[in-house]
Amino acid sequence: MPGGSGAGKNRKTSMATTLVSFVALFIAHISYSSAYLNSGLLQHSSAPNNFLTKEEHWFNQTLDHFSPYDHRKFQQRYYEFLDYFRSPNGPIFLKICGESSCNGISNDYLSVLAKKFGAAIVSPEHRYYGRSSPFKSHTTENLKYLSSKQALFDLATFRQFYQDSLNQKLNRSKDIENPWFVIGVSYPGALSAWFRLKFPHLTCGSLASSAVVLAVYNFTEFDQQIGVSAGPECKAVLQEVTELVEKQLTLDRNALKSLFGASELTIDGDFLYFLADAAVIAYGNPDKLCSPLVEAKNAGRDVVEPYASYVKDFFIGSTGFKVETYNQNYLKNTTSGSSDRLWWFQVCSEVAYFQVAPANDSIRSSQVNTKYHLDLCKNVFGDSVYPKVDVTNVYYGGTKIAGSKIVFTNGSQDPWRHASKQTSSPDMPSLVVTCYNCGHGTDLRGCPQSPLSIEGDDTRCESPDAVNKVRQQVTEYIDLWLSECQSDARSWSSV
Repeated sequence: MPGGSGAGKNRKTSMATTLVSFVALFIAHISYSSAYLNSGLLQHSSAPNNFLTKEEHWFNQTLDHFSPYDHRKFQQRYYEFLDYFRSPNGPIFLKICGESSCNGISNDYLSVLAKKFGAAIVSPEHRYYGRSSPFKSHTTENLKYLSSKQALFDLATFRQFYQDSLNQKLNRSKDIENPWFVIGVSYPGALSAWFRLKFPHLTCGSLASSAVVLAVYNFTEFDQQIGVSAGPECKAVLQEVTELVEKQLTLDRNALKSLFGASELTIDGDFLYFLADAAVIAYGNPDKLCSPLVEAKNAGRDVVEPYASYVKDFFIGSTGFKVETYNQNYLKNTTSGSSDRLWWFQVCSEVAYFQVAPANDSIRSSQVNTKYHLDLCKNVFGDSVYPKVDVTNVYYGGTKIAGSKIVFTNGSQDPWRHASKQTSSPDMPSLVVTCYNCGHGTDLRGCPQSPLSIEGDDTRCESPDAVNKVRQQVTEYIDLWLSECQSDARSWSSV
């Protein structure tokens, strides 16, 4: 596994009482420096909840960070969790929210890290999403301020606002700085890496979990990874399902779409994309998909019906995905509140990630191609919107990002890892959590990745040891980089 050299393994084991000795052994077990250890908060909560907090706070954010003339502001929602904060000089973890409504600070593995480091957690909602929209209507014209570049400046502005507010609350000089560390998963993982790249003076480092830092026009590796993760037997059945579905579409498309509970998807490309996405979600729960399909195939039964049952019972029924989000007519709805239209705008204007069928050996239908995606962008947003993939990669560097003190983590079964940085480079380690059901954001989310596993519970991962190994390495990097912030003579003191 790449990366993995860490810092700070000083251990104190000479304790007088049995209780203190236990704490010392616990510290030794996690191989973690005492430099930032919040020794009074090692015990887990007896009654954990899905969210650490859902209490809303608000901040006046700048609409356009790149215009010297536009001074408009909008209300941006954020959350703070201070239960583990080692006041006044403890670290502040900036957890980045992404392409959906941010309804609180979730109780994933970040809560464990906050306990270990005595850190506060603050989390601003991404512009336009949830309740942080500058406009009541999301017309294409009004979406022109929705971009990763604007979002990064939002984070920088919020970071300064929160630090100033904290200094005022603690009645101390405005020049004092707590150590900050940014953290995100998926697109927020990319924002986390890009924030450290663009604003290295505002954070000690970055955890970029499943960070999709590479904008990709034709993302054929996505479908290929689904095949690898499924295994040869399941992959063959999925390909058979696709072939049978394509044939049945020509015979009785209405009956077929009804079978999958997707009658509203009048555009065949939308329907085929919906079916492809349903298979994707299973990479963190492979047996939910593959076992009934392979069983039906081996028994000589129809394989389309069990796939339809999986789609309706698990993909829609259990994970919360909605058929309407694949409907281009729904995506045209400009009413504020639809995250799907917003993310498609970012896809169609900046990053693409077009999950097209490979030329050979594809699982998804060949009709899910580049033309389908470009037609969707044009139909939903008009002729003026086109994914500027090359511009995005030149601006951030793609997988050749020239940053520092960024730790990248990925799950071995995650198709999105092919848009992440998978090779270590100086001061930017890349770690892979390798196991049968280790998918998107496993290091923070545990297994399965959805629904939420409290405190990133890893007991349902096929290899908890693999998860813990990467978490150990991540902890060491955070500790090292926070310590180096201190040695850089920043104007905050350690305890």
